[in-house]
Amino acid sequence: MNKLPVRVRFAPSPTGPLHAGGVRTALYNYLFARQQGGQMLLRIEDTDQNRYVPGAEAYILEALQWLGIEIDEGPQNGGPHAPYRQSERKEMYRQYAEKLIADGKAYYAFDTAEELDAMRKRLEEAKVAAIQYNAITRLEMKNSLTLSPEETKSRLESGEPYVIRMKIMPKEDIRFNDLIRGWVVVHSSQIDDKVLLKSDGMPTYHLANIVDDHLMGITHVIRGEEWLPSAPLHVLLYRYLGWESTMPQFAHLPLLLKPDGNGKLSKRDADLGGFPIFPLQWTDPVTGDVARGFREEGYSPEATANFLALLGWNAGTEQEIFSMDEMIKAFSFDRVHKAGARFDIQKANWFNQQYLKFKDDAAIVAEIKPLYAAKGIEVNDEQVIQIVHLLKDRVHFTKEIVSESEFLFSAPEVYDQDVAVKKWNEEAVNAISGFKETLEGFEGDFVADNIKHALADKMEASGIKMGKIMQALRLAVTGAGAGPDLMVIMEILGKQEVISRLTQALDRLPAQIRLA
Repeated sequence: MNKLPVRVRFAPSPTGPLHAGGVRTALYNYLFARQQGGQMLLRIEDTDQNRYVPGAEAYILEALQWLGIEIDEGPQNGGPHAPYRQSERKEMYRQYAEKLIADGKAYYAFDTAEELDAMRKRLEEAKVAAIQYNAITRLEMKNSLTLSPEETKSRLESGEPYVIRMKIMPKEDIRFNDLIRGWVVVHSSQIDDKVLLKSDGMPTYHLANIVDDHLMGITHVIRGEEWLPSAPLHVLLYRYLGWESTMPQFAHLPLLLKPDGNGKLSKRDADLGGFPIFPLQWTDPVTGDVARGFREEGYSPEATANFLALLGWNAGTEQEIFSMDEMIKAFSFDRVHKAGARFDIQKANWFNQQYLKFKDDAAIVAEIKPLYAAKGIEVNDEQVIQIVHLLKDRVHFTKEIVSESEFLFSAPEVYDQDVAVKKWNEEAVNAISGFKETLEGFEGDFVADNIKHALADKMEASGIKMGKIMQALRLAVTGAGAGPDLMVIMEILGKQEVISRLTQALDRLPAQIRLA
């Protein structure tokens, strides 16, 4: 028997922004499909129209595109199994629900909301552990199992509201082999008679999900751990519909945990911690609330994908930096963890820093020049390239190059007081005064190596050790006691600006120290 070509799907609901956990699910689907030479589908599961949020579907599509996750079939690019929105497939689901009824695997239920509430109350008062509509309680309710065929037909013909429920057979073991968790066994007594078709004619997730996966030829269902309790029900549906031989393999991914590892990661955690958990910024269309996005916070798509991929998976090596192609080659389910993965935003920052170090300088220049313009700072490409070389290994985000370089465009107004008190002494004043005189007579190319040699020669001639005055010199030039290569800073500033700053420091620092 020939092995079926791999087909996976990412099936989000358009109820808001795409959570990091959903992004990781999409990413793992994509990595596996590409590794196996298969296809990835995008299906929008919008059967719950009450939770539909305008703009959410467009957001999902843009987020996947930004991350480099390519969709082979879906709402945007179509495909042989269109439509790819479940709301547009509404009419096809009923026939499968009706087939289950005809085969004795489902039934009509006419219970009102009040009657369902009364049932739950009775079970609570009786201290029943499992409060659910199941093989026992359904015999006390108003459905086609307790009503005569004639009365059932009459109710249907009169237009009385009803749902179609799955008829769970008692005393069955449901078994399936999860690609991450191994064999899972659940007894049917733990499953209730789920609604398959709602009173408005829309299918529930359970029915629509199984029907669509079957019709679209899905071979592997890769989804979050939160769906693991539903998996036995889905296995039963495949069995009841006669599709068990082509049932996809399941892989249930570990949860993304809070930064402290205690509990599932939520938007509230992100709000409190001041970090993003959504790929793109999201503005709630009702409240106007804005949620941070990785893209808008300055993370590159490559770093974001790399970070999320390693939340719950590793290649079994020391390698941490992976291109998309490298992740595709290395990915395997036997290296996906069962336990939840702690969301560490500091690690995300580290990934972004690594990618920034290897980013093309010209691309960084093009990205940050508008940021300088927004601050009213005039720069040319040559200056920006020098600044990029100076700072890109020291920052996590390209935008930080701009904020960290503002000292280059205006002389210090104040100086680091701790450094001034400790390092601004008579020796430092003599050294800096002598260096200023050297620069005033300097006629060579004002570049870092030449500046360093001029400083070294002057200090040697003055009998002053370089190490003892470097922090004071940095303080005079930048106002701070630490920072990037001082010689490069002076090259960028130019001879006249450095002389001006040294003159200002020699004039102002004694007064600042006295006032401290």
